[in-house]
Amino acid sequence: METTPAPAIEVRNLTKTYREANALDSVSLSLEANRIYGLLGRNGAGKTTLMSILSGQGFPTGGQVLIHGKDPYENDGTLARICFIRESQRYPDDFNARQAFRAAALFFANWDQDLAERLIEDFALPTKRRIKKLSRGQLSAVGVIIGMAARAEITVFDEPYLGLDAVARQIFYDRLVEDYSAHPRTIVLSSHLIDEIANLLEHVVVIDKGRIILDEDADSLRGSAFAVTGNQEKVAAFIEGHRVLHRDSLGSLASVTIQARLGATERAMAAELGLELSPVPLQQLVVRTTMAAQTEPRGDRYQEALK
Repeated sequence: METTPAPAIEVRNLTKTYREANALDSVSLSLEANRIYGLLGRNGAGKTTLMSILSGQGFPTGGQVLIHGKDPYENDGTLARICFIRESQRYPDDFNARQAFRAAALFFANWDQDLAERLIEDFALPTKRRIKKLSRGQLSAVGVIIGMAARAEITVFDEPYLGLDAVARQIFYDRLVEDYSAHPRTIVLSSHLIDEIANLLEHVVVIDKGRIILDEDADSLRGSAFAVTGNQEKVAAFIEGHRVLHRDSLGSLASVTIQARLGATERAMAAELGLELSPVPLQQLVVRTTMAAQTEPRGDRYQEALK
């Protein structure tokens, strides 16, 4: 009888309170090993707090985090299996990039110096310049190189690549997919550039106001929402019974985003009514789902409808 592999990351009823505010509110997640996850949400939604606790750099007010079955907080053996790179990553003031890489190589057992050298060349990084003298983009490159060359079993990127220009970000995405394919590990990406990373993600988690409002495989999300555009009355008739995520109207025209999987019959009906159906990209889906969740007690309806 086959047994289900234990999750790489398990979060159980996690809460984090700062004074009277809940940064995390009863968060529960189970992340499998060797997948790429997107942790998405607005500023202040709780993403960084969650990632800090997952990586053992913070502790919860309540609940539990397990990394391969063990609490990461002050657990050196578990922490050595995690690489957490954030946008505001700090390094010793007198370090240059080369020294930062040497320090990382001592900490991470799977460090790949050849990969680091290749990325240094890709990003044209001046390795002898003191880190505090680097530009924002160059500082981002240092974090990205450490995060990738570490090849940690669990790698968490909290938007360190935002300082990179468009070309450098594409290099990062390409190298990440290439290296992940050859050396699978659990990768968590947080980003506001959702459309840019959409094709990288195998699973999407959306957090808002400290609560998980979406936790679904990326393949399941594709084709799960549509914008219906056309005559207001015909749109209203067509969308009846579907969950509405957003409405726009101008005169007699309306555009309504619905959460639905539309079959051939419904598509034919839309064509007969003269309505345009447009699949909603992941970024718009995250935005619309987050906005819709503001008016609902929880985001559970979306999860239920996806089943």
